[in-house]
Amino acid sequence: MIPFVRELDVAYGRVDPVSPLIRRVIAANPGPFTFTGTGTYVVGGAEPGAGVAVIDPGPPDDAHLAALLAAVKSQRVSHVLVTHTHRDHSPLARPFARIVGAPVLAARPPAQVVHASGRLDEDEDEAFTPDVILTGGEVVAGDGWTLEAMATPGHASNHMAFVLREENALFSGDHVMGWSTTVVAPPDGDMTAYMASLDAVIARGFSTIWPTHGAPITEPGPFLTAYRAHRLERERQILDRLAAGDRRIADMVPALYAGVDERLWPAAALSVWAHLIALVRQGRVVAEPEATPQAVYRPA
Repeated sequence: MIPFVRELDVAYGRVDPVSPLIRRVIAANPGPFTFTGTGTYVVGGAEPGAGVAVIDPGPPDDAHLAALLAAVKSQRVSHVLVTHTHRDHSPLARPFARIVGAPVLAARPPAQVVHASGRLDEDEDEAFTPDVILTGGEVVAGDGWTLEAMATPGHASNHMAFVLREENALFSGDHVMGWSTTVVAPPDGDMTAYMASLDAVIARGFSTIWPTHGAPITEPGPFLTAYRAHRLERERQILDRLAAGDRRIADMVPALYAGVDERLWPAAALSVWAHLIALVRQGRVVAEPEATPQAVYRPA
């Protein structure tokens, strides 16, 4: 069982100091894929004149923009960082950055809109363009803080997490969330990339993980072990359904998600598809004619 963390004191627009170097402001965009809303992080000291970075400014919301500007009114924003280009994370980056006079840093957006989840998750921010393109490993620093870009593709092909070295903490965006498992929806979402990124995060041994949605994960070791085991268990269940004779995703989902609200089955089908694509790549499953949502799947 994943030890989910679902308790969070939420007041939209309030500036919450959550660690010596981190403050958080939550946007009023709660939903089935955003939980209590987008948490924007301000990294750096709160004293007047301090240089700070802002991570995931969030959705196009005037009230949230005003709250962010109030949060940094006495500081100097040197960097605006974006984990990925879904519309609950990136649209406010450009308006906010323009006002505070800071560059926007992020991975290169997808060449085209390829996130299949559509109404099941946040749509792609088609207008987003960073000033500085990150590929992973870049370091930016300010007054008493150092942030390292860590490529974590999987939920999105351009997903980038950020390491706060001084606190051994990770701003995980949507790669790891404390309240739920992460949507991995092909074709932009990729389970092979996701599992590799998850292993990379586990190997770093972070002390705290700060997702964009929900509460922090304060015991990352056992949490990530359970998170990874859940994905592997789902993979095993899919192989079992194939062995039992199921050949299409539509046949597997009712059995695999029998205890889940049927309204969530379309999202579940995307997750099964992501697993099957990975299994086909590994040579453990055969897809006819290719690994699509409608394909016929058989054990290799």
